[in-house]
Amino acid sequence: MAERQSTAVVAVALLALLSGCAGLGLDTELDRDGAPAPDVANGTAATVVEVTDGDTIDVRYPNGSTDTVRLLGVDTPEVGVDNDPTEFEGVPDDETGAACLESAGEDASAFARERLLGERVTLVTDPAADRRDRYGRLLAYVHVDEGESAGTATAGSGPTANDTTGNRTDVNYRLVAAGHARVYDTTFARSDRYYAAESAAQDAGRALWGCRSPDATDTGGSEFVDSGGPVATSASGLAVERVHADAAGNDHENLNDEYVVFGNDADVTLPLGGWVVRDDGGHSYAFPAEFALGPGETVTLRTGAGEDTADTLYWGSDSAVWNNGGDTVVVERDGETVLRYAYE
Repeated sequence: MAERQSTAVVAVALLALLSGCAGLGLDTELDRDGAPAPDVANGTAATVVEVTDGDTIDVRYPNGSTDTVRLLGVDTPEVGVDNDPTEFEGVPDDETGAACLESAGEDASAFARERLLGERVTLVTDPAADRRDRYGRLLAYVHVDEGESAGTATAGSGPTANDTTGNRTDVNYRLVAAGHARVYDTTFARSDRYYAAESAAQDAGRALWGCRSPDATDTGGSEFVDSGGPVATSASGLAVERVHADAAGNDHENLNDEYVVFGNDADVTLPLGGWVVRDDGGHSYAFPAEFALGPGETVTLRTGAGEDTADTLYWGSDSAVWNNGGDTVVVERDGETVLRYAYE
């Protein structure tokens, strides 16, 4: 009898052990702290604790474990190490191209840091892509939930989900659309959309693609780059693409050669009617009622007079607005500042 009881106890213990293993999942990956990493196949919440550069971040999961995430499908210029200009289509393969890319890498890192550091995000992996790279980093789309409690996974938020569901922003896509990253040549479900955004950024000469110009120079980390943009982007996606403050000749006599280019860095249409643009000198301009800017579109706001079109608006000022020696571009909505860019 004692032998039967002992056998029964062992059997129960084995069942309990197997049950525990099944609950954990025998194929569960370990994150870099050695703790089981949460399943992110359909999206999971995490907090960004460090931004290494434009395409690599460290996150902490709700269970306290940490992980390194490589943003899927994008590649930003390196910072602190040599860049290979041949990886970036059209950038000169020389010292000038490499120096310009290093500066662009710093801008990409600042862009990612501003949007991600300390934020709660949703990580979404892609069944069409590898789950981790050769360095063990998680490959994922990084979504920021703007205007709501961030980081909550949305049911069905797989790689083909609408990136604008609720207030979610696909930061990977935003990097490409803003010209801070190239599309990494690999297989992933959103590649067609990313390539389209990359093409638009190249055509506009945004950010790193300004390095393709023979007149491109190392910006030395400065935000003000008159030859391309965006140089500042708001949470809504409205961006200052370019500030051309110094018109040819006398500024006051060539008002329409003084302008600011705004862009829509979001993947939804921005209704700008009634939004106000102003400077440090007290000048102000209101976007026409019903004016809207589609995803990836730009509009040039010229200081002088003319007939408004879908891509060119006129301030109607009889004197220059933007100070050549330094000024601030401010955009307000309902009296609240949504975008501010100071240049020197």
